[in-house]
Amino acid sequence: MSLLLRLYWEFFLIGLFAMGGGMATVPFLFDLSARTGWFTTSDLTAMIAISEATPGPIGINMATYVGYVSAGIPGSILAPLGLVTPAVIIILLVSKILSTLWQNSKIKGLFYALRPASVGLIGAAAFSVCAVSLFRLDHGIVFHWPSILLFCIMLLAMNLPKLKQLPPILFIAISAGIGILFRMAD
Repeated sequence: MSLLLRLYWEFFLIGLFAMGGGMATVPFLFDLSARTGWFTTSDLTAMIAISEATPGPIGINMATYVGYVSAGIPGSILAPLGLVTPAVIIILLVSKILSTLWQNSKIKGLFYALRPASVGLIGAAAFSVCAVSLFRLDHGIVFHWPSILLFCIMLLAMNLPKLKQLPPILFIAISAGIGILFRMAD
């Protein structure tokens, strides 16, 4: 079996059995290191540090790293591709099953019943973010007026016709910068 095919297959198996996110691949990578010798355990610790520091999912970053170290650029493409292939297959199967089940009125009712729970979870997350951002909870519940003022200004700015076409990330970046200044002044 060629190195590239084996690299794809090994990461396909890791993607199939590593449930729980990128860090769940680490035990499989220790095993892969012992079986193949493609990288050492000290390489693995460096790989984890680099994968944590770079943007993107840690599992994909680690697969890319192993692929590159063991087979160059083709390996850095095939290893992450092997890692995500099982998830893509499972998603396609689940979507096919759901599209068939969607015709069932009980299934439609179940998904309809889940809507309020989703709204509640999103609302709870929004409340938590607002509580941390707009109030000083370490001194009891005290309004943090600079943050409330910033919130109101950004909400108004985002809804002005001339500013509406600007990307939301710009408003987030401006708010983050001003928020950091507020916290440094406190």
